[in-house]
Amino acid sequence: MHSNRNHGIVLFFWGMAFFGLTYAASAQEARPAPSANSALGTAPDALPEAPTPQIELAAVAEPKAAQTQNAQPDAGNAVPAGSAEQNRSAQEPASKNDPAPTSGSGANGALTQNCSSSNSSPQQPCSKNSQRDKATEEVKEQEKQRVEGIVPDFNVTYHHDAAPLTAGQKMSLSFHSAVDPFAFASAFLESGYHEGLNDLTGFSWGAKGYFERTGAAYLDTFDGDILSTGIFPVIFRQDPRYFRLGHGATGHRILYSLATNFIAKNDYNGKWGPNYGNILGNMAAGALSNLYYPNSNIGFGLTMSNMAIQIAEGAGGSLFNEFWPDLARKYLHKDPTHGLDAQQAAEDKEKQSRETSPNVDKGNDSTNQK
Repeated sequence: MHSNRNHGIVLFFWGMAFFGLTYAASAQEARPAPSANSALGTAPDALPEAPTPQIELAAVAEPKAAQTQNAQPDAGNAVPAGSAEQNRSAQEPASKNDPAPTSGSGANGALTQNCSSSNSSPQQPCSKNSQRDKATEEVKEQEKQRVEGIVPDFNVTYHHDAAPLTAGQKMSLSFHSAVDPFAFASAFLESGYHEGLNDLTGFSWGAKGYFERTGAAYLDTFDGDILSTGIFPVIFRQDPRYFRLGHGATGHRILYSLATNFIAKNDYNGKWGPNYGNILGNMAAGALSNLYYPNSNIGFGLTMSNMAIQIAEGAGGSLFNEFWPDLARKYLHKDPTHGLDAQQAAEDKEKQSRETSPNVDKGNDSTNQK
């Protein structure tokens, strides 16, 4: 009987302790936990939302549970030293001026944080990365450009603000042009033309001479592409692409397209300068032709002749690249620029309107004053 009564008392106190703990836990979850923000004098919205603290399950005495139940959050009282709330608040930023954490994980998160900070020194590397990404997208577009799906048009950009190319991108474009199937087809046609004229007497007649001429013609094209649009533009840090003008008077556009064979955009300042890549590249390609042409044809004359041919072909290509989109829109009802010409025309019209609007306003003011 005495043992049963002791067991009953123990069960009674355990039940009361469990009831008090449960009630205190529900009350703690129902109301916001007191924060050190008010004690530190900061606004509640100045700090990021803290995670809900985990309640440690332990035996709690009934009086302490009742005290926890009746306790109300006092904004004026400081958090006791050494508490979990104070330790967590000490690790959080104390004001809006502190940098907020940026989303992202690992290296990507760090890169995002550096790029998003306007006062951070890594802004320049981020800008270089964005320029490289932009150039990569533009190169992908250019590698799909073909005239009527046949003739490659890789070294032409319709973007007036095109990003400068890296050395690898320049070499990639030149290599794609050099090994394109159209380059081989052109070599076969050119060799047939020369064999019909029999102007290069060092080659034999017939099938053997025809393939020898074809190989020489293709090497001329390969050397010219790799040297003038790849290697030398990399060395002199120039853009080998043709930047289409696309607007203005016809005469101005003709002169511009011909001039691009002798001037090019510099990568380091975006200004125009002597086109070392095209001039020296064609000269070097002409000199290399002495290595695979017959002895009766080699010499200074062959070098200058092949150089002149390369420059003439480049001039004709520049004229075609400048006016081909106009012809395609007019006769084929296609727009190779995919709306970029229309966008540029709208920008020119808006610019002209801004330039003339002050004069119009001034005239209206003079009329009103009279």
